[in-house]
Amino acid sequence: MWCDGSVTPLPPTTTLTELATQLALGAGELIRTHRHDHFAIDTKSTPTDVVTEVDRTVEAYIRGELARQRPDDAVVGEEADDREGTSGVRWFVDPIDGTVNFVLGLPQYAVSIAAELDGRIVAGCVHNPISGELFHASLGGGAFAGDERLGGPRQVALARAVVGTGFGYDAARRARQVAVVATLLPRIGDIRRIGSAALDLCAVAAGRLDAYFEVGLNPWDWSAGVLIASEAGATVSGLRGRPPSGTMTAVAGPGLAPELFALLEELGADDV
Repeated sequence: MWCDGSVTPLPPTTTLTELATQLALGAGELIRTHRHDHFAIDTKSTPTDVVTEVDRTVEAYIRGELARQRPDDAVVGEEADDREGTSGVRWFVDPIDGTVNFVLGLPQYAVSIAAELDGRIVAGCVHNPISGELFHASLGGGAFAGDERLGGPRQVALARAVVGTGFGYDAARRARQVAVVATLLPRIGDIRRIGSAALDLCAVAAGRLDAYFEVGLNPWDWSAGVLIASEAGATVSGLRGRPPSGTMTAVAGPGLAPELFALLEELGADDV
């Protein structure tokens, strides 16, 4: 399930991207409406894995619109059970990627929506409702921030590269991830931890980060962002010849990718 460069003609991927964009904008408006409310906060897999009633409200809105406009599509979302479909299209929905930032009032969180067609991600949108930025891409059609086409990260040596990453919710995994970063940091320019995988991936697409890697993501976390980064010209990998997945999602500029990915493999970054 990743963007491999081939295109299935129907339904038009631009139509799916337009719908993803429409839904992301509507979801963003809901988030802005509720972000100052006194909303309930709960936890899921661990005490650091938080969810709010706003997450659930926003996902319900997106699911409702998909059921109305594309009732035969499958839907996989972070906060509700999967919906089966018969059309060959499957949607990945993250209503608020970066929920901890949302709870704290930090402005780095986003709605992330992607469409998969016959096993390939073909459309995606990531929307930061606070900044208003709207990143979107169609397979084979390029990546954009609003109307501006994105050209991917700068050409930079490994020793100067600014690399984004994130950490899982499980305490033991977090400890291993920190050990990898501690070894990596002296060999690169710097590390950034923004708190939203979707926005990290779009930052690579926009040239704000030189690379990004993370272990333990779910499809709704990375699907839209990986397509946007790939369509902006970034190299996408799961390391060791694998596609991006929950095991590893790594993205970098094409000049930086071979050396960085080899270093991540050497450090066992995908074995945490």
